Amino acid sequence: MASYKESGVDVEEGYRAVNKYKEHAKRTAIPGLLTGLGSFNGMFEVPKGYKNPVIVSGTDGVGTKLDIAFKMRKYDTVGIDCVAMSVNDILCSGVQTSFFLDYVACGKLDADIASDLVKGVADGCVDAGCALLGGETAEMPDFYDDGKYDLAGFGVGIGEKKEMITGENIKENDTLIGLSSNGVHSNGFSLVRKLVKNVNEPFIIDGKDTGKTIGEILLTPTRIYVKPVMEVLGKYRKAINGMVHITGGGFYENIPRMYPKAKEGKKQLISVIKRDSWDIPPVFGELIKRGADLDSIYNTFNMGIGMLLAVNSKYADAVLEMFNANAHKYHKDYCPDMKAYKIGYVAYSKGEVKSQQDSVLFED
Repeated sequence: MASYKESGVDVEEGYRAVNKYKEHAKRTAIPGLLTGLGSFNGMFEVPKGYKNPVIVSGTDGVGTKLDIAFKMRKYDTVGIDCVAMSVNDILCSGVQTSFFLDYVACGKLDADIASDLVKGVADGCVDAGCALLGGETAEMPDFYDDGKYDLAGFGVGIGEKKEMITGENIKENDTLIGLSSNGVHSNGFSLVRKLVKNVNEPFIIDGKDTGKTIGEILLTPTRIYVKPVMEVLGKYRKAINGMVHITGGGFYENIPRMYPKAKEGKKQLISVIKRDSWDIPPVFGELIKRGADLDSIYNTFNMGIGMLLAVNSKYADAVLEMFNANAHKYHKDYCPDMKAYKIGYVAYSKGEVKSQQDSVLFED
């Protein structure tokens, strides 16, 4: 007679993992949370005061950045990436995420590694101001290689319908304000992994050793923009006409997504980006040195801008000043102070927009 444990699933290790998860989840409790981890479902109460509430959701995973974590044997930051990818997407509608759920899958469960993954998720939830409502851990022997994990999740936020940021109000001459990334974030790692064979190499900038390995630099978790953006929206929501989370596909795939669809026969709104208007993190220079294609790099990476806002030009200076004045409040050891830059403006296309490259123009 074969037991479940003999088939490769250790339920006792699963219980140990869940007990560790519960300690991490406690740190994320916020008003509205009605259940803790361990129930068959999670419950969250819709706050009072909404006249026409809209539910906004987003889902994503960490992707092949996990391979860097496996090689470095460092598992406590990729959970932040998992949260960031969803909460930053939800933020593009002007909504703060209320709760988050995660999914951890592996071939053979190690409660300590799984706990580190969920610790990162909890850290991300704290940074985003949302509750870790629940999740699932799936142990699937012979399906995943031993030592390999997958990590994904989704978030849900609640907003007032009339306050949704949809892009419909974007107009010609709106100012494009970019919020700095702190590195590669969590996209483009299929290319990164081809360019970086040894994650333990020292990371050198201008001939000087930074004291970190390139693997440590690559594991810098995705910046979570929720708190600084929500603070600005609290004062200037009517001036923010569109928002973009720059993820996979870089500038060319993501920025056009914030514009309303052009009507047939009409000119289309496009983004004009000013070169050299922001600081590009050194890690991108390193990837270029290692062979990243210059012609497609803005179609792969965020290149130092993780979030972009289309702002009524009348209020652009005030919005920029508020972002930069408050950036120190959101400083984390793993996430240096965010900076905001004017990186361009909105214009009308001169002719028909036939490709994504026609939607984002760079000028000197």
